Amino acid sequence: MALEKESRFVETFGEDALRCTICPRMCVVKEGQRGFCDTKENKDGRLISLTYGLLSALAVDPIEKKPLSHFYPGSRALSISSIGCSFTCPWCQNWHLSTAKIGDHPLKYASPKEVIAMAQRQDCTSVAYTYNEPLINLNYVEDVSRLARRKGIKNVLVTNGYISIPSLDRIVDVIDAANIDWKAFNDDFYRKYCSADLQSVLDATLRMKDRGVHIEVTFLIIPETNDSEDETRRMARFIVDKLGPDTPLHLSRFFPQHKFNHVPPTPVETLVNARDIALEEGVRYVFVGNVPLTDYDHTFCPGCGRVVIEREGYTVTGWHLDEGNNCEHCGSNIAIEGKREKRRSHFF
Repeated sequence: MALEKESRFVETFGEDALRCTICPRMCVVKEGQRGFCDTKENKDGRLISLTYGLLSALAVDPIEKKPLSHFYPGSRALSISSIGCSFTCPWCQNWHLSTAKIGDHPLKYASPKEVIAMAQRQDCTSVAYTYNEPLINLNYVEDVSRLARRKGIKNVLVTNGYISIPSLDRIVDVIDAANIDWKAFNDDFYRKYCSADLQSVLDATLRMKDRGVHIEVTFLIIPETNDSEDETRRMARFIVDKLGPDTPLHLSRFFPQHKFNHVPPTPVETLVNARDIALEEGVRYVFVGNVPLTDYDHTFCPGCGRVVIEREGYTVTGWHLDEGNNCEHCGSNIAIEGKREKRRSHFF
């Protein structure tokens, strides 16, 4: 049974309403109503988190599945999710979770203590808050993260990055890594498809970077939607100029989903061309996702161009770095957070 947990991310608004402060939307919620994400309700003048501790999925994943390629490669992440989202993306691959309301999907309560105990039993380096948008469940994410930190377990966000700066500042000290899914690199796209704005996502990404969070960016390329060379080039320049050239970029292939079933899959040539553009602009580590049996999952040394981390799918199959994460071929340092962890193959 879930707890009726009052949100900590709230302020009064007038005489009969509350304002949720988690995301930049700043929903004003009157008595008996819910906010945009449908997970907060004003009950008797208290903003109640309806999904606190209610999990829709719990699984042990390779960290590479998040995807995080340069954060403790080869390690395990205990992935947890709930329901709901702060965006309205019509192509969402996890739409059955992101669009679900309370009662639509089987949910099971797990306390922060139970989550961390499971992470310890499964020998997980991190807990990943993922599948649906974790930031809308920020009270729970913070509680689990603070306990994880005390137990020596890392915390990973897989997120759209739509969070207000004040709320981010309250929890960023316990976040170790984030894969932030930039939906596009133009504001009109965000407003049309996501009911959000790009600048807020960029601001949160930069704040996390400034506060020492390991950042990797995912960019889903959708045909005739956000696939122009100019958009890719502007995004890559922003990464190099603002986040740094060592920030890993994951270019992901689109497949028809949800309300975008009429759109064809992204041509592989488009992804390869986008990778070339990003590399030309100075991004040092560019990966191509959702395209199996290619070399684009590998980490290449920006110094000599040779493969230093080989991957097959989500599995690290070759390691050509010394103890200081320097290329064994030329000595160039490879920007990796943490050391490689050898995974027992029978887990997957």
